[in-house]
Amino acid sequence: MRVRNKPWAKDRILEYPQYVVSDPENWKGRWQQRFKQEQPIHIEVGTGKGQFITEMAKANPDINYIGIEIEMSVLVVALDKLIAEELPNLQLLHADGRDLTDYFEKGEISLLYLNFSDPWPKTKHAKRRLTYKTFLATFEKILPDNGEIHFKTDNQGLFEYSLGSFSQYGMIIKQVWLDLHTSSYEGNIMTEYEEKFSSRGQRIYRVEAYFPK
Repeated sequence: MRVRNKPWAKDRILEYPQYVVSDPENWKGRWQQRFKQEQPIHIEVGTGKGQFITEMAKANPDINYIGIEIEMSVLVVALDKLIAEELPNLQLLHADGRDLTDYFEKGEISLLYLNFSDPWPKTKHAKRRLTYKTFLATFEKILPDNGEIHFKTDNQGLFEYSLGSFSQYGMIIKQVWLDLHTSSYEGNIMTEYEEKFSSRGQRIYRVEAYFPK
């Protein structure tokens, strides 16, 4: 994904410390204090412009959400959505998905979403895919026993790779959707990419998998 640089993004993000965490290491084990109520925390790694995580927070006030994004020029768009909605159960985090164990304790996160992650199609770049084994090992360390990953993509190659990666790591595949939008699945909340790709008639793939105790 090519990101248009917004040189002003950092300053704007720093203006809203109540919404965007700039010192995540200091909140490890204390994330519930960032929210109005103590309730399960779900995170999205690669939250992009924030449509999915914002709509999820609106639809599920009994869950706390954290949207994690490494690109400041994208995160600032998600911030604008949060400012407009003033959701007490949503926080944003500017961070790299590889460093999550520095920010979260084991079991502090109840569920993790991966939506339309960069497919990194070249084999030599496989280690950069968010469903590669080293990322899965990181996710396992912050999720509880039987903690789940919910993954969506329009990329068939990445989906097939991810199913294999989950299985080889020892995860249990709970359910698979090969064409989400023509399935009976209810309550789907779309990302910006999902709206774009599905409007072109592209299939959307989805899987729920968990780390067994």
